[in-house]
Amino acid sequence: MLPTVSNLFPAPAGHGEEDILPLLQTPSLRLEHIVSKGQVSPRGFWYDQMDPEWVVLLRGSASLEFEEAGMLELRAGDSLTIPARLKHRVAAVSEDALWLALHFRDTVPAEI
Repeated sequence: MLPTVSNLFPAPAGHGEEDILPLLQTPSLRLEHIVSKGQVSPRGFWYDQMDPEWVVLLRGSASLEFEEAGMLELRAGDSLTIPARLKHRVAAVSEDALWLALHFRDTVPAEI
């Protein structure tokens, strides 16, 4: 049996809900495919995640705001690792934005 093939570059869609598709999940990581259509974080909302997150913007543009640290402007091809507990929000995003997000546990395995 052959593996399933999926395409990370869907046709741009109009306004609507952000699409989040899990691509891979294990006890220590979760890889998500995210198609944004202009959605931003609600006013006053901050992500405050227990685990680090690596993100890459494959298409489009976005602005990430970090509480008490300022704003980062992203364009296609940009990636960054957001440390655990660093409060952040999506301040702006284009209607054609396409992301990969890797949430992972930053722990050292116990020795055997």
